[in-house]
Amino acid sequence: MDINATILGQIISFAIFVVFTMKYVWPVIRSAIEEREQQIALGLQNAEQAQTSLEKAQDDANKLMQEAKLQAAELIEHANKRATQLVDQAKNDAKAAAEHEQAKAQADIQHQIESARGALRKEVAILAVAGAEKILQARVDQAAHSEMLNRISAQL
Repeated sequence: MDINATILGQIISFAIFVVFTMKYVWPVIRSAIEEREQQIALGLQNAEQAQTSLEKAQDDANKLMQEAKLQAAELIEHANKRATQLVDQAKNDAKAAAEHEQAKAQADIQHQIESARGALRKEVAILAVAGAEKILQARVDQAAHSEMLNRISAQL
């Protein structure tokens, strides 16, 4: 294998090409690659931070949801207690009103009974006077004998 001028020229050309590439092309490519590496690293770091923030936000949202559910349960329980109290109070008020109406009706009935007894006594007294008149065939003076009629009506 002979080394001739063509191979020697190719070796020199290749060496010049390698030196030129290393001096002028490689630094530009290398800086682009390093810049891209930094962007990728920054993107990964931002993604990790975003993932951490997302997890924290989800935890916070879950805590808020649990607190809201607890508050809602407390409000529902309070509303149920209040509703029960209102129903009980309405029952008590209705019972008291019914008792009041019953007492009023009893008093009214008692008053009507007394009034009917008084009217009945008067009628019995009139009938007694009428009966006595017929028996005696004479008219009895009601004004004169009112004390006796009152005693008779009290006995009835």
